[in-house]
Amino acid sequence: MYLIERINQIYQRYKNYEWIYILPLVVLSLKRKLEYFFFILHSEKGLPKSEDSQWYLNYAHSLLTDFKLGLHMNDLLYLGYNLILAILIGVFKEEYIVVFIQAVTTASCVILVYLITRRLFNRITAIVASYFYATSWHITVWSMYILSDSLFMNLVLLNVFLLLKTLENNNKGMGSLFLISSLLMLVFRPTGVLTLAFIFIYIALQINRYPLFAFLKKHRYKFVCALLIVFAAVGFLVFTHKLNPLLTSLQYNAKLVLYNIYAKGWIYDNPSGHDYAYRPDYRIDIFGSLILSFLIHNWDHVLLLYGRRALAFIGWWVWKTDIRSLAGVIKLCKDVVPSLLFLFGTYAAIKNNLFRKTSIVWLVIVSIFLFCMVLFMDSMYRYKLPALPFICIVCGYGVERLIRIMLFFINKFGGKLLQWNRNKHSL
Repeated sequence: MYLIERINQIYQRYKNYEWIYILPLVVLSLKRKLEYFFFILHSEKGLPKSEDSQWYLNYAHSLLTDFKLGLHMNDLLYLGYNLILAILIGVFKEEYIVVFIQAVTTASCVILVYLITRRLFNRITAIVASYFYATSWHITVWSMYILSDSLFMNLVLLNVFLLLKTLENNNKGMGSLFLISSLLMLVFRPTGVLTLAFIFIYIALQINRYPLFAFLKKHRYKFVCALLIVFAAVGFLVFTHKLNPLLTSLQYNAKLVLYNIYAKGWIYDNPSGHDYAYRPDYRIDIFGSLILSFLIHNWDHVLLLYGRRALAFIGWWVWKTDIRSLAGVIKLCKDVVPSLLFLFGTYAAIKNNLFRKTSIVWLVIVSIFLFCMVLFMDSMYRYKLPALPFICIVCGYGVERLIRIMLFFINKFGGKLLQWNRNKHSL
């Protein structure tokens, strides 16, 4: 009895120290990532690589050699990651050290998952969401590649955390760091532009419009001057043809996506047995725009293609359901659990009037979802990676709600059962 009381005293004293909950989660996350890192490092194949990995490495080495920045789409929209990779390669030389740093950074971001969830929901949700993040196979796998995805995921988490701290304390220092991370997102990878737009939608939802209007009115001259400078700079670049390489590369990449992905009805970045086959209309007769002409002339087929991609975003298992065998049914039940937890967590947030406060989580997920749906789904679900921590948070809230429902029924019916037993023995 004394031992139980002593344990309770210790618990009551330290229960509000967040590091007690964070530390085991960090250890678990590091253990998963580093175990896999050393396993593949000493395997016959070594660290994994892709064609994109080699492009990033070649670009980083060229930056170290002559530091020449181009004006093509990939040069500008991946500028942030290319510079970071070049610095890491220049300092540490070996690629495996870069991957090790990336793995440790990704593992440590379980702290950000915990702190974001703790601020938006509660401690139980934070613990469950952080556990999901720490043990996620996809997050572990993609942290082993020299690609922009894993570090971009970390950057989004950092950006959201800094935003919440800024809104919470109106801290100018945090606000400055948030702006810096936002600027980095714009040039880290193309997804960052769309994701940041949705993050600013959250800011607009949280800030009272009247103080915002008062702030804009007070500083209207500064905003007008800033806009004039931006327009003047863009106009100068356009008229001096400095943006021609960027515009040309954007049009070229758009044509590649439309004619090689859309026109073939591909759901993923390569053919699959679930693609949507149709005969596209290639006429270019709407304002001379290849993009507008293709989308308008083939709008019905494009919508059906988007529908299949929306379904594919859930995971490969949606195409591999087998209800004709017991093993297939069991696998289907296992695969569908995360989706059900996500839906239940979303429903609970709306029902408990938390959705507006916590909508940043869903907005980030929607931004990644739209990017994948409009561009294409990566067959290995790499492009979905930045959304996974936030999906973990929603699923974590779904689990927390289920725990509370179970405790409610246990207390309710457990008390009735205890009372029934007492009445039975008293007779």
